[in-house]
Formats: sequence, C-alpha cells, structure tokens
Amino acid sequence: MVEDRFGFVRVRGELSGVKRAASGHLYLALKDENARLDAVMWRGTVQRLNFQPEDGLEVIATGKLTTYPGRSNYQLVVERMEVAGEGALLALLAKTKARLEAEGLFDRTRKRPLPFLPRVIGVVTSPTGAVIRDILHRLADRFPSRVLVWPVLVQGPGAADQVAAAVRGFSAMQGADRPDLVIVARGGGSIEDLWAFNEEAVVRAIATSSVPVISAVGHETDTTLADFAADLRAPTPTAAAEIAVPVREELVGQLAELALRKRRAVVRPLHLGRERLAARAERLPAPAALLSPHAQKLDELAERLRRGLVDRTQLARGELQRTAARLSLPLLKARTEQARGRLDGLVRIFVSLDPKRVLARGYVQVTGADGRTLVSRAKAATEARLILHFGDGALEVAPEGAAGRAPQKPKPALPTDPGAQGKLL
Repeated sequence: MVEDRFGFVRVRGELSGVKRAASGHLYLALKDENARLDAVMWRGTVQRLNFQPEDGLEVIATGKLTTYPGRSNYQLVVERMEVAGEGALLALLAKTKARLEAEGLFDRTRKRPLPFLPRVIGVVTSPTGAVIRDILHRLADRFPSRVLVWPVLVQGPGAADQVAAAVRGFSAMQGADRPDLVIVARGGGSIEDLWAFNEEAVVRAIATSSVPVISAVGHETDTTLADFAADLRAPTPTAAAEIAVPVREELVGQLAELALRKRRAVVRPLHLGRERLAARAERLPAPAALLSPHAQKLDELAERLRRGLVDRTQLARGELQRTAARLSLPLLKARTEQARGRLDGLVRIFVSLDPKRVLARGYVQVTGADGRTLVSRAKAATEARLILHFGDGALEVAPEGAAGRAPQKPKPALPTDPGAQGKLL
C-alpha cells in the first residue's frame, strides 16, 4: 500500500549519515528540524550524480517510498538528487574548497611555469561546441600549433569523471604526441552547469598532472575549483589560447630588433675605439720631439765612450812601458841559462836511451831469424835459431830443446858502428 500510494515523491532536506557501501550503493538520511527519513540510492543512480553528496548539504531528492522488513520501517529509494538552490551549492563549494585547500592542492608553490612555445597543446573540452572552434582559430591566428583534442562531456552526469580521465590521460602520454600544455575549457553557464569542474576528481587530476594546465571554464566572472588547482586561470577559452602561445609576427619582429641591436652592439665598440684612438693620437707629441732627447743622449754616450777608450789605451801603454823597464838584462840571462840547463838534461836523457848505448851497458836483444824481437821464453823455444845482439856484435845460437838440429857455425857479427865496416863478427 505504501509503494502504491507514494510511488513518486519529492523531499527537501539536509543530508545526514552519508555512507557509500563497498557495493557502490549510497545510504543516507534526509532530515529537517522536525523529522528524519532514511534513504538509499542504488549504484547506477549514484554514478549519474553531478556532485558529491556530503553531510549537511541541502538537497531535493526524488524517488519512491518503500518498506524494509529487516527493520520494519520505510525508506526513500532516491532516483534523482539535486542540490536545493544556488545557496546550497555555494555552501558545498566553499566547504569542498576549504577541505582541498587544507590539503595544499591550491598552494602557489605547486604552480609551474607555462612553456614559452609549446610544441603540442592538449585540449579537454566538448568536440561539438563553440569553445574548441574559438581555441583553434585563435591558435591559428597567433602561432599555428599542433592541437590534440580529448572529447569529453562538460555538463551533466559523468562529466566530471570524463574530464578527470582526460587530464590524467594527457599526463600519462609518452613520446612525440605528449602535450607540453593542457587547456581544460568550457563555455559559460550557471553554477549547476559548471559543477562538474568543482568535483573533487577533476580538482585532484589537475593538481597532480605532470603537464602544466590552464583552466578556462566559463566566463570571466565564473570561478570553479579547477581554476584554483590549475597552474594558470584564463578568463575565457579564447584567452587561454592567447596565453598558450605568443604572436608569431611579434616574435619575428622581436628577433629582427634583437638582430639589429646585436649588430649595433658589435659595431659600437669599434666606433668608440676609433674615436678614442683619434683623440689620444691628437694628444701624442710629434715623433721628432720624442726621439730628440734620446738622440742627444746617444751622442753624449758615444763621446764618453770614445774618450774612455783613448784614456784606457794611454793607461795601458804606460803600464806596458813601466813593466818593460822593470825587466833587466841579468834577469833575462838567468832565465836563459835555466832554460839551457833543462835542455841539456833532456839531451843527455835522449842520448842515454840510444839502443847501441843500452846494449853497450850489458843488455842483450834477442831476435828470431826474421829479425823480430822476442820477449818471452815460450816464443823463443819455437824458433829454429836465435840471434843475440850485444853491444859489440851478434851471436847466433840454437834454443835449448831444439833436438835433431845441427849446430851451425856462427856468422860474422854485423858492424855495430860505422868504424867497424869490413870486420867479421
């Protein structure tokens, strides 16, 4: 009877005891100052919600009443739920913002600088709206770039999950297609229309993205939590395209200006150097004026050198004359006699070493038959005959041990001096 009588009801109240089960179902209660009504929302319905139910949020729930025999009470099976009025949405927004801000998701230290000239730009938006056309046209006008569009729902059930998945997908890309910058964009609308960009899933995806993100949601007066999490907020999607890339013509002009300044900077020191050189050259004295003192000093030094050489020569000549005067004739004679005595001694030594005089003092020279002088007994024993040279002649003998050899008659001695010619030895 309850289900037939109350098959469609709308209840406005404050959420209390919100709890999500492991199965995905949502259990909660609706209350006001006078009453409390238990409610349940099945998993499929929960997935279509465009906001996160929380305790204290005022909502309007639509569904039907049913009984639960396990506790002998009745409950509301919610088929649709929406925030009750803009004030409630703003209160939920403030509460969610405070909680996420306390986690540090909106800190300025997390903000990253945007690339000056991104090679690839990723855009998360609806592929059929005017937003993507405005972004593409503005990029083409300023600086043509490669754009990757990740199509998503930007309003209604499932929009928040798609936007979060797109941001995470761009962040996870690798290789040449990985974007250098991501733009999350949507046109203007009411707070309900933009609510998907206030969802916690979208905020966390933007805050943890490894690619810098520009948030361009709504008009200039619209503000979402995605704006606080992004690295930069643009007032409109068109402004996001203007922020993303510079103007190509302006860059070309800047490069030309820098090139001109560079040439001027290179030439200016040369001109300044020439001016300074000319100014200094004018202050320099004439070459003749610089050389005249040195030439005069050189002449003086040359004259002093000439006089010094003359004086030195005269001093040397006088010293030589004085030395010659001191050398007397007796001294020269004494020196001459001393030299003659040393010379006579050398002559006597030379004469005493004459071979004939040595033999005359009793020495003997032993030679072989071929006339070679023998200085050892072993060598003499090998000779067939020996010749002994004395001061007064020579004697031929046979060495001891030369058996079988008949003694020969001594030959006459050779003359030992010129007066002995014609005599037999």
